[in-house]
Amino acid sequence: MSHPPRTASAPAPSAEDAHHSHNAVVTGQFGPQASAYLTSANHAQGADLEQLATIARAYPGAQVLDLGCGAGHVSFFTAPHVARVVAYDLSADMLGVVAGEAAKRGLSNIDTHLGAAESLPFDNATFDLVFSRYSAHHWADVGAALREMRRVLKPGGRVVICDVASTGQPLFDTYLQAVEVLRDTSHVRDYSNGEWLTMAANAGFSVVSLTPRTLELDFKTWTTRMRTPESMQVAIRALQTAMADSVREHFRIQDDGSFTLDTMTLELIAG
Repeated sequence: MSHPPRTASAPAPSAEDAHHSHNAVVTGQFGPQASAYLTSANHAQGADLEQLATIARAYPGAQVLDLGCGAGHVSFFTAPHVARVVAYDLSADMLGVVAGEAAKRGLSNIDTHLGAAESLPFDNATFDLVFSRYSAHHWADVGAALREMRRVLKPGGRVVICDVASTGQPLFDTYLQAVEVLRDTSHVRDYSNGEWLTMAANAGFSVVSLTPRTLELDFKTWTTRMRTPESMQVAIRALQTAMADSVREHFRIQDDGSFTLDTMTLELIAG
């Protein structure tokens, strides 16, 4: 019996290639919208920003890394209280917005640096504080990023991460990840508090505090900021309508598609 000829399969992409591919999606998504994130009310204010500023005040001579800085709101909140802030991001467009706004505000102690969270181009024990807000759910490898944070952190320093949080319940988690990636194809994952605690421990951190919060989002503003295609918006709205009542109640989904998300602020110290 004859057999059809075998065809050679393409080699699986390496982890490094996969990271580069994902990073290209991230920069493609956020670069054109850099200015929109500067003016976004959800990003420019909040109790989590105030918490970061309070922590910064306790380190008046600090060197601070704003990891995944976006339009720079963490940098702007903390710079008046510390010696120096390095605003670090994968998007050159975002960093241009940060530099321009820092100059307008007279914040001469903010520097910008381009790069990925998983590979920080800084020496060991460089920073007293590492802050990251609404960035980690875009990272290809959060575990690697946490290990890098620990490496560049000085003894006695703090890492503080603010991000959207999954409840960890399968039904709610499936819905959350679905609407996030429909809205923004650079989304990787919103992790649960339990996942964060495990990843932090594996990277050598101990938990100082974990603060849960709720974030209200206007559907039109949320999708416009990311330039979400109309077809994806329709899919999100259809999913919102089709989900169980428990999902709509938990996320407080309104008739116009507006809703709430769970967030957390996790403060860590090297264990």
